[in-house]
Amino acid sequence: MIYKENFKIGLKDIGKENKVKNSAILEFLEDIGGHHSDLVGYGVNEIEETKVTWILLDWKLEVIDRPAYGEELEIHTWGRGMYKFFTYRDYEIYDKNKKLRAKATSKWALIDIKSGRLARLTEEIINKYLPEEKSVFPEKELDKVEEPEDSKSALDYTVIRKDIDLNKHMHNLYYLDLAYEALPEEVYEKRPFANVRIVYKKEIKLGDEVICNYAQKADKNVITIRSKDNQILHSIIELY
Repeated sequence: MIYKENFKIGLKDIGKENKVKNSAILEFLEDIGGHHSDLVGYGVNEIEETKVTWILLDWKLEVIDRPAYGEELEIHTWGRGMYKFFTYRDYEIYDKNKKLRAKATSKWALIDIKSGRLARLTEEIINKYLPEEKSVFPEKELDKVEEPEDSKSALDYTVIRKDIDLNKHMHNLYYLDLAYEALPEEVYEKRPFANVRIVYKKEIKLGDEVICNYAQKADKNVITIRSKDNQILHSIIELY
């Protein structure tokens, strides 16, 4: 089942040259995915009934032609590749002339809210979403992202209340905000980046102290988020 919804780019969504920010695009995608889950009975309002919640494992975004302030977008999304414990969700972003402006994929898992463990994707859940076979990227599964060996410390941060989401973790979009803050100034000025990859390894909670490390790997800017004691890898973000 392909679910469609319209979005309009507002003031809070734009950055350099009045073009939509990557974080705003991901927010649109997060919202439409949530609305699709609402429709099939596995959304935020049904958590108490279903006893499960979706958590995000991975983002991959490619902006083909970056939209600007005031543009109206039609976003398409669908589930695909539903396995025992995780699934993919793909997205296409079109303008009013039906031109493809961006595309993305994401990887999700269901969590049992009582045990905190992975919940199985049952036939009932799969049939609710009516997954499609269509993939927006040639690779149907996301490849592994390696942590650079030569990263240098760029930013320290302590997680505060505004960062926390309904799962009591730092909200997934704020990882991208931290990554931008960790960029050297000359790299930051090259934004917006047409490609974004965010891999989530371990949740970050209220009061956690983290360090953001930066490295350049070929044409990619790679930011890793680790615990202050360097023992836990929370996330790897690629911008290019």
